[in-house]
Amino acid sequence: MTNSDTGIATEVTTIAVLGMPNTGKSTFFNRLTGANASVGNWAGVTVDLLSAKVKIGVQETQVIDLPGIYDLRGFSEDEEVVRQFLMTNPINLVIIILNSSQLDRQISLALQLKDLQLPMVLLLNMADEAPKFGVSIDHEKIAKHLGIPVVPICAKHGQGCSEAYKIIGDELAKSRAAVSVGNIEACLAPENEIASQMGALLQDAVRVPSQMGQNLTTRLDRILLHPVLGLPIFFGAMYLMFHFIYTLGTPLQENLGNLLTWFKEIALQPLLGGLLSLGVWGKFFHDFLIDGMYEGVGTVAAFIPVIFLFFICMAIVEDSGYLSRSAYLMDAFMEKLGLDGRSFVMALMGFGCNVPAIMGLRVMRSPGLRMLSMLVIPFSLCSARLNVFIFMTTALFATKQAPLVLFSLYLLSFVAAILTAALFKGKFPSKEPLILELPPYRFPTFKQMMLRSWREVRHFLVWSRRFIIFGVVAIWFCNNFPTNVAPASAGTLSGMIGQFTSPIFAPIGINPQLTVSLLFGFIAKEIVLGGLAVIYATSEDGLGKAIAQQIDWVQAYSFMLFTLLYVTCLSTVAVIKSESKSAKFAMFSVAWSVGLAWVASFLFYQGARLLGF
Repeated sequence: MTNSDTGIATEVTTIAVLGMPNTGKSTFFNRLTGANASVGNWAGVTVDLLSAKVKIGVQETQVIDLPGIYDLRGFSEDEEVVRQFLMTNPINLVIIILNSSQLDRQISLALQLKDLQLPMVLLLNMADEAPKFGVSIDHEKIAKHLGIPVVPICAKHGQGCSEAYKIIGDELAKSRAAVSVGNIEACLAPENEIASQMGALLQDAVRVPSQMGQNLTTRLDRILLHPVLGLPIFFGAMYLMFHFIYTLGTPLQENLGNLLTWFKEIALQPLLGGLLSLGVWGKFFHDFLIDGMYEGVGTVAAFIPVIFLFFICMAIVEDSGYLSRSAYLMDAFMEKLGLDGRSFVMALMGFGCNVPAIMGLRVMRSPGLRMLSMLVIPFSLCSARLNVFIFMTTALFATKQAPLVLFSLYLLSFVAAILTAALFKGKFPSKEPLILELPPYRFPTFKQMMLRSWREVRHFLVWSRRFIIFGVVAIWFCNNFPTNVAPASAGTLSGMIGQFTSPIFAPIGINPQLTVSLLFGFIAKEIVLGGLAVIYATSEDGLGKAIAQQIDWVQAYSFMLFTLLYVTCLSTVAVIKSESKSAKFAMFSVAWSVGLAWVASFLFYQGARLLGF
C-alpha cells in the first residue's frame, strides 16, 4: 500500500528521530542520511516534515526528522505534531537523541517514550562535552533502567556514530512489525511516577556537579551576555558579517557574471545566430532566448556565491549557540513590544528566507504572539532582497560606503519590525512565558557549514526558478509587445504600466523601469534583478552602468528602502494565510507592508531632496 501524499510505500521501514531542541538531532539526521533530505506530507500531520531514504543493512529505510519537543504532554504545536505522527504513522524504530550534559533535565522525555512501548535506541549526543561540565555518565546503567540500547556519540565529529549505526541496524533486523501508538495520554505514566523513575535513574547512572565549573562557555557569556555590552557586540558582529559577505561576495559575483557573459558571447550567440536569418520571428526568438531568458536568469544566478557566503555565516551564528543568546539578549526589549526572544530569533532566521521563519512560529502556543510575529518577520532582509541591495550598492555607491549602506538597511529592517510590533501589540496580546535553552558554544565543522549552505542554495534554486523564469518571461513580453514599437519604449506594455503607476511611484523617486521590476517582484524578489536585466537588455555588469546613468544615490536608496519593506513574495503571503488560517489577516499584512514601504520611501526621498541631495 502507498501513502498518496508522500508516494512512499507503507511497507518501507520507518525510523522516527526525536529529541529535545538543541540536542544535535538534525546534525545526526544529516550525518545518517547524508543530508539527502526532502520535505514530505504525512498522514494525520498538518505540517511538512523532513525525511530521507537510506539503506540500513539490506533494508530500504525512511528516516523522519520530527520537531524538537520538551514533553509529550506539552501544549505547543510542535509537540502536537509529534503526538499526531506517533499515533497515526506505523514506526519500526524511534531514535531518541538527548544532550549528555543536560540529562538531569532531558531524561524525562526518554522515560515518557518508554511508556509508549515502541522499539527505541537512545543516543547520548555531545558525549565529548559532558566531561567538560563535570558530568559523568554510565550509559550501560541507563540502558538497564530504560530497557533499550544506549550509545554515547558526538554527531558533530562522528565519534560513536559507527556503533550507533550498527545498533540501529541490529534493532531493525529484529522481525517486528511497524506499530503506531493509540492514545498517548492513556499510555503515559503519571507525572509523579515519571519524576520518581527519573530520580532513581539519575542517582544510579549520572553524576552532575552541584555547581558547574568555569569553562569557555561561561567565560564568553560574561562578555557576550553582558547587560550593557551584549547588544552592541551582537550588532557589531552582524555588521562584520555583512561586511565580510560584501567584501568577499562581490568579486565572486562579478567573476561568475563575467563567466556567464563569456559563455553567451563564445557559445550561445554563435549557436543561436542562425535564427537572425529567419526574418522577424527568428529575431524575435533570438532576442527572447538571449535578452529575455539567459540575461534574466543569468543575472540572478550570478549572486549564488553571495547566497552561499550568507548561509555559511548564518550557520556559524546559529550552530555556535550565539543565535539563542541573541534571543536572551533581546527578550526583555521584545517583551515590551508584545513579543519575546523567540520572535527575534525567527526574525533573524528570516534573513535567510521568510517562509521557514514564519513556519517556525508553530512552537509558540499563544495565537496573539504568533500573529504579531507574522507581521514582523516579513521585514527581515531575506537573501533574495540581499542580492538586490548588493547589486544596487555596488552600482551606485563607493566601495567604502557600500557595506555601511547595506548595514543601514539591515538596521532599518529592525526599525520597521519594532514600529510594527509597537503599533499592533494591543491587537494581538500574549502572556506566554519564554523557555529558552542556552547550549554551550561550539564551532560548526567545515562539512556542516558547506552542507548547510549547499542545502539552502539548492532550496533557493528549486524554490525560485519557477518564479524567476515566469517573471523574466513575463517582463520580456511586456517589454517587447506590441512589436511595432521600440522595445522598452512608452508604447510597450511595460512602458504603459510604468506610466500608469507613475503618479504613485514618482513621489518616491522610482522611475518607470524600476517600477515594472517592483511590480513583478511582488511574485518573488528574485525577479527584480532578472527583470531589470531584461528591461535594460543587458548583462549584470552592463546593467549596473545603465541604471547608474539614470538615477542618483537618493533614488537608489529609496528604491532599496521600498524593496526592503513591501511584500516579500507571494510564497510568504501564502504561508501567512496558511499559518494564521485567515485570508483577512494575510491581506492586512500585505496592505500594511506596502503602505509602510511607500510612506518610508516618501519621507526619505522628499526629505533628501529638501536638504539639497
